[in-house]
Amino acid sequence: MIGSPAGAQRPPVLVLRALGLGDALTAVPALRGLRRAFPGRRLLLAAPGEPGYLLRACGVVDAVVPTRGLDGPPPGAGLGPHIAVNLHGRGPQSHRLLAEAGPRRIVAFACPEAGVDGPWWNEAEHEVLRWTRLVDGAAARRGVAAACRPDDLRLDVPGVPAGTSRRQRYAVLHPGASSGARRWPARRWVRLAAGLERRGVAVVLTGGPDDRALVAGVATTAGLPSSRCTAGELSLHGLAQLVAGAALLVCGDTGVAHLGTALGTPSVLLFGPVPPSRWGPLVHPELHTVLWHGDALGEGDPHADRCDPALLRITVDEALTAAVDRLEQVALGTATA
Repeated sequence: MIGSPAGAQRPPVLVLRALGLGDALTAVPALRGLRRAFPGRRLLLAAPGEPGYLLRACGVVDAVVPTRGLDGPPPGAGLGPHIAVNLHGRGPQSHRLLAEAGPRRIVAFACPEAGVDGPWWNEAEHEVLRWTRLVDGAAARRGVAAACRPDDLRLDVPGVPAGTSRRQRYAVLHPGASSGARRWPARRWVRLAAGLERRGVAVVLTGGPDDRALVAGVATTAGLPSSRCTAGELSLHGLAQLVAGAALLVCGDTGVAHLGTALGTPSVLLFGPVPPSRWGPLVHPELHTVLWHGDALGEGDPHADRCDPALLRITVDEALTAAVDRLEQVALGTATA
């Protein structure tokens, strides 16, 4: 565990969110709400290293307990008296993992199987609002009203310039996703990249280590130099710098989409199979164009191997038009936050 000793004299608050980048970023308003609900205590985040360290660097939490998934030892083991907060899921496994460390109290959604009381889970709720509802309820019991705020989604990342003056005329395209269901076809990314290049917009492709082949294929087919491929080469801080400096971000429903929201980067977001009502940007709608055609189809399986039908309904022409419109607003100075 790495972090500062602030508030070490009082039992700390340990928060479980052992998920990926997008999950970490959507939890920021709830984490900041916990600061207000439990003032003067260390706020510890049990999460994967890089996303956790980014939030620590931004002052959202005081320390990180590196945790990935629910199969390891309880992250609160050896911590002594503490308050455990489950921002990971509805239980029972995550509840039980926190309970194994013997916290004084568990703040979590109700789970009779784990013997935990609390508010009831709402499957249709937006991911950000789900956790702020939980934290606001805990804060109200302590006499703290409205601890969580929607604009808490924004982050000021150390070393990343703030404001619109940082933007340059390049677009970041992120073709990858953790499942095939949320991965728009590569040939469409090729056409989108080529269309932006023809309009004088330099395209930079991003992705994780597993996206190298996908990104290289898109770049080669679209005629982009290999220097524009950053898949697997950037740290999370480096990715934040790249996204923050861009005039535009285009991606699916991925962690990078939430990074763009956090940094105030204008974006075009391709949604499917999960609707934006559950994972879309909640702040600065003037910055973000959300494309979604799934209302008539219903929510699909986000873990499926094949591209979801709702995502396939988004055409290249539609995405390109939305991207050009966003770039024109940036050029005119109307896309600001």
